[in-house]
Amino acid sequence: MSLPVTDTIATDAHPRQVDTLIIGSGFAGLGAAVRLTQAGKDFVVLERGSEVGGTWRDNTYPGAACDVPSNLYSYSFALNPGWTRSFSPQPEIQAYIASIADKYDVRRRTVFGCDVQTVRWNDATHRWDVRTTKGAFDARIVVSAVGALCEPALPDIEGIDRFRGEIFHSARWNHDADLSGKRVAVIGTGASSIQIVPAIAGKVAHLDVYQRTAPWVLPRADRKYTPVERLAFRHVPGFQRLSRALQYLTRETQVVGLAKAPAFMKPLELAARTHIRRQIADPELRRKVTPDFQIGCKRMLISNNYYPALARPNVDLVTDGIAEVTADGIVTRDGTTRQVDAIIVATGFHVTDSPTFAGVFGKDGRSLADVFDATGMQGYKGAAVAGFPNLFFLVGPNTGLGHTSMVYMIESQLNYVVDAIETIDRHRIGTVEVRPEVQDDYNRNLQAALKRSVWNNGGCASWYLDKHGNNTTLWPSFTFEFRRITKHFDLDAYRSVAAADLPPVPAPTPSAVRDTDETDARKVAAQ
Repeated sequence: MSLPVTDTIATDAHPRQVDTLIIGSGFAGLGAAVRLTQAGKDFVVLERGSEVGGTWRDNTYPGAACDVPSNLYSYSFALNPGWTRSFSPQPEIQAYIASIADKYDVRRRTVFGCDVQTVRWNDATHRWDVRTTKGAFDARIVVSAVGALCEPALPDIEGIDRFRGEIFHSARWNHDADLSGKRVAVIGTGASSIQIVPAIAGKVAHLDVYQRTAPWVLPRADRKYTPVERLAFRHVPGFQRLSRALQYLTRETQVVGLAKAPAFMKPLELAARTHIRRQIADPELRRKVTPDFQIGCKRMLISNNYYPALARPNVDLVTDGIAEVTADGIVTRDGTTRQVDAIIVATGFHVTDSPTFAGVFGKDGRSLADVFDATGMQGYKGAAVAGFPNLFFLVGPNTGLGHTSMVYMIESQLNYVVDAIETIDRHRIGTVEVRPEVQDDYNRNLQAALKRSVWNNGGCASWYLDKHGNNTTLWPSFTFEFRRITKHFDLDAYRSVAAADLPPVPAPTPSAVRDTDETDARKVAAQ
């Protein structure tokens, strides 16, 4: 059992010894903490924010909500009967995540405000040296739960640093900025933008929406749950699980069109075209919002109020590329200057080129960024990368989805990673590292499967693809197939070294972290 530790800060000379280190406390990291708690394992969670939640903590922009049905967007071991809508808004999701942290007492084992700077394999100790803003850690196993949507991507636009008005990324929303009656520009038309635009269009004096590529937008089947439904979720055994199962099966049918036979995406495309015709009367605006690629090639979006917002008299959809940003406006390539008081950057995230990769160094001294730059973002079952022993990933390469809940994939990976740790402990293994030839074979099969998909054949460029042209982001089959291959840890796919053959290291210190500030329950110190 873990006990509270003293409040001294670990240093490089005296790092804190831990058994398993989890980086991040979003859905993935929190899920890992819960599962390791249930398994009786010793661990510490490092979280750079002041609260759990990950992307749902950070994305607080107006209109933020999930595009996966509420009953699917939760842990299977902790369904939430309190959802108020069929598609949950951000505050409800964040409250749910926080409630799980409380229920399983995860905060006690979490170091908040702890930004991980480097994670470096020590070949002498066969452990991970981890440097953070809260001191140094020495870990036997590291679980990276750094989400794919955590590092905002900023546009490379000439002069953007000279803009004198308010400017911020959608994932770093400035709630002190009053946009009422202002001239505002939104750069980007992705998942965040189509929620932000309707939420602010009625408040601002004028809104310019800068579109590089039109997205496919489908109707959003969102509604409030009735009191009867909410009572049934809470009190009728199996009712919410049945609803969840039906939603899962319905969503899973999309895999046929997305990953197997893109021709089956035609009904969804017809639905999206009908959505445009019903909500936009102006022929020119219809033309601008109609994509020129096959639906599903980029992320499919859902909204009932995005198109009506674009049709408002105080909103302009700008499709000419941006040439530069001036001190008080945006100049497009046709020479037009539009003055603005505020710019909202809704240009997505670093996924295949995350800056976090540059700080993780494997046994040959190369960083993940170096490895991925040379070969593309590749791994094994999204959980391991050759050359990085005792390092496991959640939401790793080729685990993303274009149709259903990522929580399902996260739980599948948790089965694999927790079983890996239990296997290591049961057999007294010191290190495990996926065999390069196993990883290569796995990725050859993945890319072969992806060649049939709409993501590789839909006629678009997307963040799903890396600079090598490979789709290193998405899973190319049914999610239950991924659940099957990650049910158990396959030790024979790894090189392993017995713990007895490794140099001795000090026993790990207890990993619990005690609250040290009564005025801030989330301010903690690491030993």
